[in-house]
Amino acid sequence: MGKKVFVDLTHPFSADIPRWPYFVKPVIDSMHTLAKGGVLTQRIDCVQHTGTHCDAPRHVMEKEFDGKRARYTHEMPVDAYTGDAICLEINCGRWELITSEHLEDACKRANIKPEELEGMIVCLNTGMHRKFDDSKEYYHYSCGTGVDAGKWFVKHKVKCVAMDSQALDHPLHTAMGTNGGTALNLVGSSGRPITVEYAEQFGEEAYAEFDKEKYIALHGMDKYMEKFGDLEEIGCWGTWEPCHKQMLGHGIVGVENLGGDLDKVSGKRFRFFCFPIRWYMGDGSMVRCVAEIDEDDVNDVPERVYNYGGF
Repeated sequence: MGKKVFVDLTHPFSADIPRWPYFVKPVIDSMHTLAKGGVLTQRIDCVQHTGTHCDAPRHVMEKEFDGKRARYTHEMPVDAYTGDAICLEINCGRWELITSEHLEDACKRANIKPEELEGMIVCLNTGMHRKFDDSKEYYHYSCGTGVDAGKWFVKHKVKCVAMDSQALDHPLHTAMGTNGGTALNLVGSSGRPITVEYAEQFGEEAYAEFDKEKYIALHGMDKYMEKFGDLEEIGCWGTWEPCHKQMLGHGIVGVENLGGDLDKVSGKRFRFFCFPIRWYMGDGSMVRCVAEIDEDDVNDVPERVYNYGGF
């Protein structure tokens, strides 16, 4: 075995960092400068869910599946986002919904049985981290997870899931589609809503997975409750970020916008380090994610080069 090395799995932060469609741009200013005061002191004003960040249960729900109030950042164990990890390579297409079948396939290729994932950090490499940019391609047309994947993570008792995409859910399960009080139903590349584009590309039945009313109209209330009922029973809108809620509601925390040199550890096992700010009543936090891995196990791929903004 070789010596242990650290691999950065974090996107660089700046005022020009790509951000979720309705997030304000980070503002970075100087309180002191070296020329004037002999010290450099900067201040930052930004959403804590900017760039590589983690979510706490309170971010998306009022109560967890045990009936208790959803926990804030300060209430999570200090090692909630840290531990033994594996990076699974997900084979899926553009805008595809990641299911348990994709996850089972990824486990086979990583030579790990799903039941071995209990208590581990599961990092997903979908390839989206390479597209991180202020673009429709990264935000609108990302692949992503949903209720099926969320239940799979719960079934296998993973500790944390870190994804290299815009959110813990497929974009159409978020407010980018028609879910939630902040629903945007964003305009796609064709000039029409992305919901319309998706239905045309994949069919109405596939789109119904992301739309409560359409799912019920197509499959009936019984089928809807069979798939989303446990969320509805705790006061959650079933098709609105169901992977978030399945995970966080069962104490499985998540990391979004995983990046950096993720390809160097893809398919590998390692120690994953990620610590949020000890933020009292926080809903998440920007984080620095790092893998500690044997140098002999690091994949021989080029260092990540960032081309957005000032990079």
